[in-house]
Amino acid sequence: MTTIIIIVILVLLVVAYVMMYNGLVNLRTHAQEAWSQIDVQLQRRNDLIPNLLETVKGYSKYEAATLEKVTSLRTQLASLPDDAHQEKMDVSNRLTQALGSVYAVAENYPDLKASTEYTKLMEELSNTENKIAYSRQLYNSTVATFNARIQTFPSNMVAKVHHFTAMEYLQVPESAKEAPKVSFD
Repeated sequence: MTTIIIIVILVLLVVAYVMMYNGLVNLRTHAQEAWSQIDVQLQRRNDLIPNLLETVKGYSKYEAATLEKVTSLRTQLASLPDDAHQEKMDVSNRLTQALGSVYAVAENYPDLKASTEYTKLMEELSNTENKIAYSRQLYNSTVATFNARIQTFPSNMVAKVHHFTAMEYLQVPESAKEAPKVSFD
């Protein structure tokens, strides 16, 4: 009888160990998939930008510096390695700010704002920006769950044995945390 109890306990321990290991692998995979979604949306935005820039160029011959900055950031973003998550987000944030300048340029050209192609591109970019924000939130939530799991008992023992390490959150740059200055002068 004692042998059966010992065997049952060992089987339960093995099952619990396997479940913890599989849970950690599952969470890590979900975090990687969440990052992949961010990457997909960044690529989607990069694919839309040339069309937007061409549309804006047709209306605003004098805004070359703004358009060149967007193009440069787009190229920089595309050239970053796949595992450079935080760097991609930093460049992406600067690109979002530069796109804001493109939107501001459009304010000076009423015909451009009335263009159906421009309007459609702006809607697509806006939707993509929202998807990027959601994907970032999902990534950070998944990373939080994964990091908590590898730090709590008893799964932390399994994590240590199999070299699971904490994943980094995507951070908002300090400049984005500053309140915008609004002036009606």
